[in-house]
This record gives sequence, structure tokens and C-alpha cells, in this order.
Amino acid sequence: MSLNHPLFYFSYFTLVFVLSILLNSLFLKFSRTLGIRKSENIIRWSDVHKPALGGITFFITFLLSLIIYSLFFQSTNILLHAQTLGMLAACTIAFLMGLADDAYDTNPVLKFSAQVFCGIILIYSGIYIQLFQNIYINYFITMLWVVGIMNAINLLDNMDAISSIASLNALVVILCLLIIDRQSDSVFFTLILGTASAISAFLLFNWYPSKMYMGDTGTQFLGAFMAAVSILFLWGTSPEPFLPATKRLLSVLLTFALPIIDTTIVFTNRILKGNSPFVGGKDHTTHHLFYLGIKETSIAILYSAYSGVSLLFVVFINKYIKDWSVLYCSLFGAYFLLSLIAFFIITRIKKKENEA
Repeated sequence: MSLNHPLFYFSYFTLVFVLSILLNSLFLKFSRTLGIRKSENIIRWSDVHKPALGGITFFITFLLSLIIYSLFFQSTNILLHAQTLGMLAACTIAFLMGLADDAYDTNPVLKFSAQVFCGIILIYSGIYIQLFQNIYINYFITMLWVVGIMNAINLLDNMDAISSIASLNALVVILCLLIIDRQSDSVFFTLILGTASAISAFLLFNWYPSKMYMGDTGTQFLGAFMAAVSILFLWGTSPEPFLPATKRLLSVLLTFALPIIDTTIVFTNRILKGNSPFVGGKDHTTHHLFYLGIKETSIAILYSAYSGVSLLFVVFINKYIKDWSVLYCSLFGAYFLLSLIAFFIITRIKKKENEA
């Protein structure tokens, strides 16, 4: 069977989906302590403590995708490829750091250092943003992006299914772009497809009322993985003039709209209140929607719908708009900006409930 045959996609997605369900069920049955910790550094929306095990399945699926691609569809060792090896190393460090944080509540400085190290590895392996002629500016932007996405996905994991929805949407966008560009025979496509399938299966356990969280094990791994694949397939591989570069930038903003908007608003509100933006709280966009009377399930559906619309816009931008113009830049830029403003206004509406 050809790697780019639709039947392969369906078969592999189904295989990973079933395997992920089995693994999550097994972890849920036999694990009693990993990720179930009380910490003043972590504030969960639910008062019920649940295992943070989802990330383990994500990482197993990631390794499985590498093995299957290497055994069946690649004649040479893919680990000799610098970008593949760099992604493996960065994602492994992110996973181990998240695992340690879920189990032992590690020092935030150590966690940040691991995120920076992930960025350094990706840059050294040739995975870095190329917007400008000055390579050091590109390195700096790459570092901000890697650390920023790893933290944004972590911050968004504040209510059942939300971080899973945002992550799954971003990976589906990139899968669509790879299909449009006829790059579905690459190892990265297999990795993204497998991870997307694992997240889809995890949603069965993470949807309200959830049985488990993905925890830092999941958010750190997904953050590093999505930062890497987005650099490769959203940010582009070479500097471009300003106007074409805005097409790439808007594709990135719309793909990661939920984590970018939520993190920006949370940090802004905390700073306006004179609080540290790095101290957790029940002040995310999801929480404010709940304070307005919207139930958890409805919030998840709302975020899914918003992600779906953004996904369609990104696909439309990259598949059907050949001559990018100021008009398109203004329209899609306005969509993102209005989304940011709308969510910000929601967080500024006075509520009866106390915002812990």
C-alpha cells in the first residue's frame, strides 16, 4: 500500500485511535498517584483530583509513528535526518519535564530552562522561523514561539477538553496544508496524523465530565511538537517580502487562535490588576464564560466551533487565495483582532461569582 493512499491514512488513524483508548483505559485503571497531586502552583477548574496521564499515550504514539514509518516506508534511517532527530530530542525532553512536573511538582525555573533547551535543540537541528534576513532575529523569534506555545497549551488546559480541542485543531490544519501541498508521504505527516488520532481518543476521556487530564506531560509534549511542525509547515522556510509574509503570519495566528488569545488576555488582565501573570488562577476565557452562565459542555462545543471556523479560514487562505493582497490581509486580520477583542470584553464583564 502506498504511504499517500487514503486507505493508509484511515487504517493508521484507526489503529492509533484504538490503541490510545486501550492505553488510556489501562492507565486509568491501574494508576492511582501520577498527576494526582495538590499544588499551590497549579489551579484546576474542577475540585476533583484526577490522574494526568494523557500525555503518556501521546508520546507512545509519537514513538510508534516513527517506528512504523521507519520500518515500512523508509529505506534509510530517518533518525539520520537532522530535523527528525531534533524534533525527537526536543519532544522527549518536553515529555520528561512534564512527567517530572506531574509527579513531583518541579521548580518553575527548571521547567522554563527545559523549554528553552527544547528551543535550542530545534534551532540547532534546522527547525527555526525564517522571517528576516538576520538569522539571529529569526533564532530569537523561534525561541519565543517555542516557549510561548509550550506555555500557552499548558495554560489552556484549565477546563475539560479545551486544550485537547485547540491542539487537535492545530494539527488538523497542518495536515490539511500538507495534503494541499502534496507532502503526505513525509514522516512528519505520519507523526502529525498519529498524534491527532491520539488526541481524538483522549477526548473520550477528557470531555466533560472528564476522567483524566493530559497534565504537563501532555501539554509540554504537545507544545514542543506543535511548535516544531508549525515552524516547518506554517511559518515557512525562507524570508519573504512584507505582504506575502503576512499570509504566513495570519495562518499561524488563526491556527493557534485559542491558545494565543487566551494567554494574551489572561496575562493582560493579571498585569492590569497588578498581579503576576505567571501565578495561576480561575481567570481564563473559559472560566469567564462559565461565570456568565454557560456550562462546561457548551463552552467546549463553542470552542470547537470557533476552532472549526478558523481551520476553514486557514485552508481557504492557503488553497484558494493565490494572489494575496492588502484586502485579504485586512479581512482575516480583522477576524483575529475582533475575536481577541470579543473574548477580552467577556473577561471584563462583572460577574456575581467570585473569580478565585
